[in-house]
Amino acid sequence: MKDFHLERKMMSLLGDFYPTGHLFVMVPTEADARRAEDLLCGDGQDCTGVHLLRPADVLDVLHLFEHRDIALPSVGFEEHTVRHFAELAREGHHALLLPARNAKACEHLMEVLRGVPVSSAVYYRRFVIEELVA
Repeated sequence: MKDFHLERKMMSLLGDFYPTGHLFVMVPTEADARRAEDLLCGDGQDCTGVHLLRPADVLDVLHLFEHRDIALPSVGFEEHTVRHFAELAREGHHALLLPARNAKACEHLMEVLRGVPVSSAVYYRRFVIEELVA
């Protein structure tokens, strides 16, 4: 697992955090994040592609969305998701960003993480944010 560094490919055309093809999982503590890493590696997952976001990292990424210069219509879920992640980060929650090439892979990752207290989890698909744990 590596520390998070924002990359252009993790952003939408407007510069919002939108890591298509990734599962974003929030857990209460860094110890929970490390436990998740152990479970993923034990399952044979390539943990070199897993990013750890500490609470400050989550807030930095979400700051991009909250201060967007261009106001565009939205169905509201993206904003709701951002606010929920920010609330959890302010409470000290950490996040993992996991590559998930398709819905089946995402489902498998969530099954592997069943032993970890997941606070929130969303799967970023093309044009869709799928809420897995609210």
